[in-house]
Amino acid sequence: MFVAYIELGPADRIAYVHTPPSSASGVTFIGFNALTGDMAGFENTLGEALRDAGHGTLWWDYRGQGQSPLGDDTAVGAMQIAGDAKRLLDELGPQRPVLLGLSVGGLYAARAWLAGAQATGLVLVNTLRRDGPRLKWINGALTRLAATGGLGLIKDAYLPLLTNESWQAGNADSFLQPGGYSPLDRSAGIFRLIESGEQVDWDLPYEDLSLPVLNVTGLQDWIFYDEADVTRLLARLPDVRPVALADAGHLIPIERPRALAQELLTFAEELTP
Repeated sequence: MFVAYIELGPADRIAYVHTPPSSASGVTFIGFNALTGDMAGFENTLGEALRDAGHGTLWWDYRGQGQSPLGDDTAVGAMQIAGDAKRLLDELGPQRPVLLGLSVGGLYAARAWLAGAQATGLVLVNTLRRDGPRLKWINGALTRLAATGGLGLIKDAYLPLLTNESWQAGNADSFLQPGGYSPLDRSAGIFRLIESGEQVDWDLPYEDLSLPVLNVTGLQDWIFYDEADVTRLLARLPDVRPVALADAGHLIPIERPRALAQELLTFAEELTP
């Protein structure tokens, strides 16, 4: 991937990879990562399938994540990420953008659109959840795991609850490795980004999301999925097509990439120019 940058200051910039659609009617899928992910996750699992169908892709890293550096004095949070997304879209002007958000990335994508970012459609992948003491506890524990044992401890603790058993059976040997864990530096961009997740406002004005929405839910997500909450939030979206995948958990792009790619391609076809 050829990585380009938007310079934001002496220590801040946004890294991105943009491939325009090869079809005049194609859309451009804009990836919004999960907090502990980066743009390579979307590229490695979905990029080729989407571009082979004539669509474009625009992957990027939040500041503090992947290849996007974060200044020591930069405030980190949902509105800052949404603002960065709007700037990225305003500067690049991608063809028929479809915002694609995984987990909290869906919230950032929705916030970006509500702030004026242009989009033809919105895809929420395991985003819908109700705020409350349980969610706050989960997000607080994530920060503490990062401070204690870094991303390695987070993965070992959370992945059995976030993924389906088929994926676990094929990938378990890559985890629970000998040698212990290393904490993340609290001043590091990725730690500050993870910590910002504790302050996310999940009370989106769903009724205002009037653009077409594809909502994809993995039913084997044992941490964030609650059927009643998802049903209630779906009812608040004005124009939504819900899809439930019984054989996927929270991390659908790595668990069921073909199924997700097909849903994205179908959604793109529904977004007639």
